Amino acid sequence: MPRLSDSMEEGTIIKWLKASGDEVQRGEEIVEIETDKANMTYEADAAGTLEIIAEEGATLPIGDPIARIGDGSEPAPAKREAPKAAAAAAAAATDAPAAPAETATETVAAPAPSDDSGASNGDGNGRVKASPVARRLAQELGVDLAAVSGTGPGGRIVKSDVEDAAGTAKSAPAAAAAAAEPAPAAEAAPAAPAKPAKEIPGPVVSGDSGSGKGEVTIVELTRTQTVIARRMAESKATIPDYTVTTEVDMEAAVSLREQMKAAATENLRAPSFNDMVVKAAALALREFPKANGGYRDGKWELYSRVNVGVAVATDDALIVPTVFDADKKALGEISRDARALATRVRAGKITPPELSGATFTVSNLGMFGTTEFTAVIVPGQAGILSVGALRDVPVVRGGQVVPGKRMSITIAADHRILNGAEAAQFLARVRELLETPFSLAF
Repeated sequence: MPRLSDSMEEGTIIKWLKASGDEVQRGEEIVEIETDKANMTYEADAAGTLEIIAEEGATLPIGDPIARIGDGSEPAPAKREAPKAAAAAAAAATDAPAAPAETATETVAAPAPSDDSGASNGDGNGRVKASPVARRLAQELGVDLAAVSGTGPGGRIVKSDVEDAAGTAKSAPAAAAAAAEPAPAAEAAPAAPAKPAKEIPGPVVSGDSGSGKGEVTIVELTRTQTVIARRMAESKATIPDYTVTTEVDMEAAVSLREQMKAAATENLRAPSFNDMVVKAAALALREFPKANGGYRDGKWELYSRVNVGVAVATDDALIVPTVFDADKKALGEISRDARALATRVRAGKITPPELSGATFTVSNLGMFGTTEFTAVIVPGQAGILSVGALRDVPVVRGGQVVPGKRMSITIAADHRILNGAEAAQFLARVRELLETPFSLAF
């Protein structure tokens, strides 16, 4: 399992792009892996014959073997070893025994019983890909796994798939009891007391909460969502943060952008207001080195490069690709880089280097009409800049109330490296640059 991001600890095999026995060339994409930040493809680091060890859906820690590339003379690794190894890794990661089927995680396939077979949802070795819990439930309910479509990782059949196929949402023990002692058709079964929903391995589980909340749907997090949740909790629990907010007069910036839009072509688009903020922040970071640093292990880390992370929302996560050396790039170049990064994030084609190395982050919710908010600091950075919506507001100019254009910006800062006065000075410099936007164009 390769390390595809600086914070990655384990990965899940989503899809093999090549099959065992295929000849691969160095640099050829062979597998898609889910990491803590995004789904990424991995390229072969050597040429030869591919032998797959870890099957689709297997979750393995960094460094565990997932495949072998050789000259084809070595004996192929046993297919049954991959799920066992993955199950052992998952059990070690959770400090739980891997042997009992009831506790095995559904993202890892256990070896199938020798009498199981099926063409659909197979793993290429004549076995149906299903979790141990799903197999046991299918046997109890009389469901043919070969006819079930799996919704788990890599098309694996999980418990909820079997329940859907059986046309029941009851738990396996209740279904087995009902099968053993069927009730007369003419008699209505007494209503069972509602039970709290229980988290069951699998992507989505539904049940009656019994607490007046109605049906509860429990959604398993992706690896990216799990890491984001852990890092955001770490940030709020360990960083003594505070916020400083200011209003920016955007009249000149709006005028400049209108001129840029008038001169834009199909291949040369006008920068957005967020691009202007990224450039202004980058120039201010160069002037305030502590803002372009971080607190770590009782020391300050001051970074020589100014790399601005730009938060991009996807359907199920917030991904932060990096605009490198933003202080040295022209506004148009920042605009092209940011647009290309956002496109690759949403297409799932972002690369590990593009998600690493940020020294500061800009988060913009202005497009949703949000006037002001406070983003969560990325651990290892001194602060994060939150950008609100551009608004038409009444302002006083020359003793007269006239229309004006204003935008709120807020810095959340780590007080261990950036004190209040320094954060206020940094924010004032960002505001000054945005209010004199011709300084950003070069």
